Amino acid sequence: MGYADELFDLTDRVILITGGSRGLGREMAFAAAHCGADLVIASRNMDNCVTTAKEIETETSRSAMPYQVHVGRWDQLDGLVDATYERFGKVDTLINNAGMSPLYDKLTDVTEKLFDAVVNLNLKGPFRLSALVGERMVVAGRGSIINVSSTGSLRPNGGIIPYAAAKAGLNAMTEGLAQAFGPTVRVNTLMAGPYLTDVSKAWNLDPDAGGNNFSHLSLQRAGDPREIVGAALFLASDASSFTTGSILRADGGIP
Repeated sequence: MGYADELFDLTDRVILITGGSRGLGREMAFAAAHCGADLVIASRNMDNCVTTAKEIETETSRSAMPYQVHVGRWDQLDGLVDATYERFGKVDTLINNAGMSPLYDKLTDVTEKLFDAVVNLNLKGPFRLSALVGERMVVAGRGSIINVSSTGSLRPNGGIIPYAAAKAGLNAMTEGLAQAFGPTVRVNTLMAGPYLTDVSKAWNLDPDAGGNNFSHLSLQRAGDPREIVGAALFLASDASSFTTGSILRADGGIP
C-alpha cells in the first residue's frame, strides 16, 4: 500500500450515509467502499437503497446495509442508529447528505408545510442524527461527521430561500458540533456547488434558451458527480485528522 493509499485507507470502517442511494451520496458511498469501508445506505426509497447496496457489495466485496428512513422525522432516526450498531457495532463516519429544495414560483407559494419539510430534512434531521451518533462516537473515542451543505447557503437566490436558510444553519451547526464533540470526534461541512446529478435534470442548462451555463463559476461548468469523491474521502479518512469545524468547498469556484 502506497503513502496515499494508507492516508485515505478506510478498511473496516463503517460509514452511515443518508441520501446514499442516488446522486452525490451514491458516488460517495461507492468511493468509500472502494477504500475498504462497509456502508449503511439510508434513504426514503427502500428499493433504491437495496439496489445500491447490492451493487456496492458486488463491485467492491464490502458489506452494505440498506435502510429506509425519512431523515426529517426524528421518530425514525433512533431505529436507523440502533440497526446500524446492531449490524456493525460502530459508526466511524456519518455523512448527513440527504436534502431537498422544492421549486416554487413566488414566495407566497411557499406554504408552512413546505417550509417545515425543507428545514426538517436539511437541518433538524442532521442535528438529531449527529447527536445520536456523535455521542456514541465520543464514547468510542473517535469519529467523523460530514454535513453536506450547498453554496446556496453562501450565495442564496430568491428561488431557494428556505433551502438556503436551512443549509446556512447546517454550516453553523457544524462549528457547534465540532466544539461539542471534540477533541475525539471531528465535524466538518462539505459544501457542494452545482453537480450534474439526476436532480439537475430539472435545471435549464441550454444557454441559447436563456439557461444557466455556469459561466459565473471559475471553472465555468457544473461538476461531474464523481468530482465530489476526493473531498468526501479526505474528510472521512485520517487524511483530515487536524481538520474540524471547517467548510470545504467543492463548488467550481463561486464568485
